[in-house]
Amino acid sequence: MEKLDLQTPNITDENVQKISDMFPNCVTEAADGTTQVVDFDLLKQELSSNIVEGNQERYQLTWPGKAESLVTANTPINKTLRPDRAGSKDFDNTENLYIEGDNLEVLKLLQETYLSKIKMIYIDPPYNTGKDFVYKDNFTQDKGKYDEESGNVDDEGGRLVANPDSNGRYHSDWLSMVYPRLKLARNLLSDDGVIFISIDDSEVHNLRKLCDEVFGAENFINIVSAKMKNIAGASGGGEDKRLKKNIEYILIYAKKYQLIKPFKPIYSKTELSELVKYYRNNNISWKYTSVLYRQGEKEYTSSTVDGSGNEIKIYKRIDPVYKSINQISREENISEKEAYYKYIDKIFTTAMPQSSIRTRVMDEVYSYEEMEELYSIEYVPKSGKNKNKIYEQFYKGGNFRLITWLKDVVIIQDKVIYKTDLKGTFWDGFNLNNLSKEGDIKYENGKKPLSLIVDMLTMCTNKNDITLDFFSGSSTTAHAIMEKNIEDGGNRKFILAQVKERILPSTKDNRAYINYLDEQNIAPFVTSIGKERIRRAGEKIKADNSDKKGIDDLDVGFRVLKVDSSNMKDVYFSPDSTNQDDMFDLASNIKDSRSDEDLLFMVLLDWGIDLSVKIERREVAGKTVYFADDNFLAACFEDNLDEDFIKAVVAEQPRKVVLRDSGFASSSVKINIEQIFKQANIEVKVI
Repeated sequence: MEKLDLQTPNITDENVQKISDMFPNCVTEAADGTTQVVDFDLLKQELSSNIVEGNQERYQLTWPGKAESLVTANTPINKTLRPDRAGSKDFDNTENLYIEGDNLEVLKLLQETYLSKIKMIYIDPPYNTGKDFVYKDNFTQDKGKYDEESGNVDDEGGRLVANPDSNGRYHSDWLSMVYPRLKLARNLLSDDGVIFISIDDSEVHNLRKLCDEVFGAENFINIVSAKMKNIAGASGGGEDKRLKKNIEYILIYAKKYQLIKPFKPIYSKTELSELVKYYRNNNISWKYTSVLYRQGEKEYTSSTVDGSGNEIKIYKRIDPVYKSINQISREENISEKEAYYKYIDKIFTTAMPQSSIRTRVMDEVYSYEEMEELYSIEYVPKSGKNKNKIYEQFYKGGNFRLITWLKDVVIIQDKVIYKTDLKGTFWDGFNLNNLSKEGDIKYENGKKPLSLIVDMLTMCTNKNDITLDFFSGSSTTAHAIMEKNIEDGGNRKFILAQVKERILPSTKDNRAYINYLDEQNIAPFVTSIGKERIRRAGEKIKADNSDKKGIDDLDVGFRVLKVDSSNMKDVYFSPDSTNQDDMFDLASNIKDSRSDEDLLFMVLLDWGIDLSVKIERREVAGKTVYFADDNFLAACFEDNLDEDFIKAVVAEQPRKVVLRDSGFASSSVKINIEQIFKQANIEVKVI
């Protein structure tokens, strides 16, 4: 009976196999005869129309430590994910995941289960400050090793350059941290998936080159400049030589550019009265100051046709009444803001667009003996937001100026009117002053605006997509997904990963922050802060939308999983290295501290089954059996399993079954059981 492998995929071996499939002559046996290796000289020749001789200069980004970081990305690990029910919220029903651990290990563990399944990735990696990273990948090099690999010293240790290349090491260490994570992340993106990466100006150029290599330059979409600080409060020394920083950048790449769908539009928004005030204070002309107080009686005059020959009905309006916002404010003794809010559907300006409809109507009207002040038309547009429904337009004055309504360029949310503008590659309008209050939890290290992530979700996700954030910090991404789901009735799911980084009392601000966390009964770990934010944000969303249809179905929970060493003892992976003295300790190859649920999640990982599936515990023939994803997988880790038990499991009609290798009543029973499963066409493996 076959054993589960229980290792993350060996990406190097998989790549060698792919090369072997395409170029079998380029793969041969290693000297030890146990593994296959690539003959790179032959491979280079296969991929070139010219004779390949030696190393040739080419455009590329490289640095000391790059090769090592790539090897590390491809090397499998013997680790697992253990469930933490106590730290979770609604563990049994939620489809969201919060994973604690080094994200390099998390990404490796997710390779099989979520390969090409993630629609959107957002990450806000630590910006390069030149300090040590909390991610301990052994890439940070001391000065001597860096000098040796970069060619800054000769064979005797003498320097070949005039000054220490500290700046090179500064960038190399950061690139070596990010590179393997992006390589693994790309595997998880769906073919129509998109990744967004926040970064500042210290590494934006290197990150662009790195992403060109990982994702392909042809899959670059945009670099967005995002206003993340108000200039009055922007930090940064040396103002006499440098401008203060208030911009950060977001790199956007596709997995396969030709397969992504056009982004849905996103808009910046400003409260209407604040916008009017801004225009006035800055001497900018604000056009929407007129009100069509009464449209006048409608009198049919004639018809014309559009370009497809469909009728356009033309009406003149008898005795329309116009007023200004200021006039209404005086007459009704209300504020300017109140006037805008009261007459929002009647406020307008006029324009002279180059429109075939306008030209056709104008030609028809000018054939009359007299010209009225106001006309309206009714027709059915064949495109645009009013497609296939009767639409009314108004034209004013002798020049036949088109009336455009303020209501068409604003949105109303929670009874507040906002002017909207389509966003391009500059994003602003974030409520930066209240950023610390978002999620009802403080976070002192690079908290991102909620609306920033909501915009990304709006652009490229559908209602059932999965989003991954493996530098999750204060869990803004999870909060944004819950907000987006309540907005459009979606069921988007999140996977967050965060290393359990402790907040150290190294500064006065940190000590004050730790005191704040203590008052909130939150441990001084980034993971504790992130999980608490999801809890609070989810409950607030449900409370604020208690009257909304389907609110009870909104998923505001999360299943916590923690990266840990394998559940299996070393003998499971290397039985040949076990000596006789160890035999009494190896009655079981499973570590004593591991529970049945630990083993179940290890199996889910190894078999590539979604880690958020529903899990049901049932009694079958007196044994405890775990059923995952309805009856897709059945797992039993008890002893003394016999044929009667197996027949009862088969009756449940699972597609896959996992048992303990030491759990069979006898060797003969094990053989019989294997035949029972084979006859039932059920795949079975053991641990």
